Amino acid sequence: MRRRTITSLVLLVVGFPTLIFGGIPYFLFIGFLIVAAAWEYVDLFYAVETRPSRWLVVGGVLAIITARFYFPGHAISVFTFLVLALMAIHLIEYERGRDHAGLDFSASVGGLAYIGWVGAYLLDLRQVENGGWWVMFVLPCVWFADSGAYLIGAAYGKHQMSPRLSPKKTWEGYAAGAFTALLGGGFLAYAYSTWGPLNLPVWIGAIFGLTAGFLTPLGDLGESMLKRQAGLKDSGKIIPGHGGAFDRIDSWVWVAVLGYYFITWFAR
Repeated sequence: MRRRTITSLVLLVVGFPTLIFGGIPYFLFIGFLIVAAAWEYVDLFYAVETRPSRWLVVGGVLAIITARFYFPGHAISVFTFLVLALMAIHLIEYERGRDHAGLDFSASVGGLAYIGWVGAYLLDLRQVENGGWWVMFVLPCVWFADSGAYLIGAAYGKHQMSPRLSPKKTWEGYAAGAFTALLGGGFLAYAYSTWGPLNLPVWIGAIFGLTAGFLTPLGDLGESMLKRQAGLKDSGKIIPGHGGAFDRIDSWVWVAVLGYYFITWFAR
């Protein structure tokens, strides 16, 4: 726990200034985590003898997030041509004797779509008006949920939520996480509207926190599904005490999507 806490503080010290400055520093910080997660995603499939194209997945994810951040009008074209390139690569692999090339292709496209396209919402979130403030509202809702679920689940959890995917997760912890996210979302809405530029009613902030608390565990469970299939505890070892980059951003990706559409549809 001590190692995990120290690593979290280091990430905060490094990440917070990039959030404040935005632009290239923020892109480099978040982009590094997303690209590292893409590398780990490929590793998880290699562990079960499925071979997505590592360089096209990792390089493609980098191309997608770069386009989404700097050239958003061309991002869908980049994604489309990458899918076609992957089909061509895996057709060649099949012709060379790789009988499971079709499955490899599916895993490759899944990496582009989930890690690259969906992960890029972490960058889109910073690009909206007052984006730095919104990131500081959206991501902490996940941290509130994780903290509440861990503390209450460890102390009082008795009913397993998902025995196969994550045996330590309990319904008691899940409910506590949703409740703490509700409180956290309401508090941040009040604080950022009182002392910051956001105009967000407390009850709206609380509803977003509750929604995040209910839905973002699916990101964690989704990554757990891939790890269980691969027979691995962590997606990697790049972040001491946390495992891999994919382990770190699995729930962030979900809350970034929720936050982006919450802001663009309801809060502007």
